[in-house]
Amino acid sequence: MNLDVRTTMVLFAMLSIIISGLILLAGHRTRSSNSIKQWSIASLCIGLGLGSAYFFSTVTPSAKLAVMVGSALVTSGVALQFTGIQSFKLSLIYKGLAISYVAVAILLTYWFEFIQIDISARSIANSLMLSIGCAACASLLLRKTKPPLKAVLWFTGLSFALLSVVMLIRAIVIADSLEVYSLYSNIPINPITFVISCILQVCIAFGFLLMSNHQLIEEIEKSASMDTLTGAFNRRQLEHEIVRLQSRFERTGDKFSLMLVDVDNFKFINDNYGHPNGDEVLRRLTNIAIATIRVEDYFARYGGDEFCILLPSTSTEEALIIANRLREAYASTIFEFRGEAMKSSISIGITDSSKIGLESRTLIGAADHALYKAKQSGRNKVVFYSASASV
Repeated sequence: MNLDVRTTMVLFAMLSIIISGLILLAGHRTRSSNSIKQWSIASLCIGLGLGSAYFFSTVTPSAKLAVMVGSALVTSGVALQFTGIQSFKLSLIYKGLAISYVAVAILLTYWFEFIQIDISARSIANSLMLSIGCAACASLLLRKTKPPLKAVLWFTGLSFALLSVVMLIRAIVIADSLEVYSLYSNIPINPITFVISCILQVCIAFGFLLMSNHQLIEEIEKSASMDTLTGAFNRRQLEHEIVRLQSRFERTGDKFSLMLVDVDNFKFINDNYGHPNGDEVLRRLTNIAIATIRVEDYFARYGGDEFCILLPSTSTEEALIIANRLREAYASTIFEFRGEAMKSSISIGITDSSKIGLESRTLIGAADHALYKAKQSGRNKVVFYSASASV
């Protein structure tokens, strides 16, 4: 392959620096901004490291220094990619391992460049270190992947895996070569592995961009579905979940229960203790409810001090048990406002689709009617619509 390796490396170094800025711009608004910064710095390090290879063809002190700097920068870039992936996946970050990896690479380069001078051995060592680093990144990305990010993680992970294989093949070919190796030697392994590595690095950078973009979209969708005050689902998301359950249960013949929960005398709390304390009551109720209901249930703020809970595949008896557990847990909570301890209570109305049907307005209307009965009968009660009596 008739390519000027030095020129190609410099061009790719410039491309890596540009990609560094693109990654930073694309992902700085996501919750994983720390991992985005690490990927951006990693791309910058790899670009500068490859750019330093422009000076590798001489044996002057400055060239030897360029070799050391290049090795340190490229391996630091791989280490930052590794810790950035850990940060993105919210797993334990092994900073010590990453630092040790860079330190070993620098020591090996120093040994073969200054102590036991052997360019071939140095190139083999660097290739193996890069192969190990890329394999570690691939392992992180390909392990325990779940939809909807699975395709993006696999694309990036496979790019790392292929790059690891390329670096391993490079080390093997150099080790088997009878010639004294040089980066600019006229042997096929140099341009072939370098061009393939450049393409795979672009794929990796593109994968990082896709990962950050996917997370940003996920955060926007989550923000659109959440109530900003309490952190519960909002009414829009509640209606979406009801439609989804309707479609599911029309096919399966299963049923679900629905609760409407209202804070008793909430206006009194706002008027006497202030709206910030009223907001605290709603947040506390949300925390208690989320801790009380099951993982598969949906808790949403329906409006004002009224909340709605969807209970998939839940019988009347199970819904009553959950409702009373929630009512009792909230009633036992002590609030302290302006130095005064106080308790609050909630009323709950329940209905289920087996008796009312799957139409959302009918279900909510029935639960609201049961809630009204609970309020009328003295509050701090749970009422099931079909019984229209306190339980």
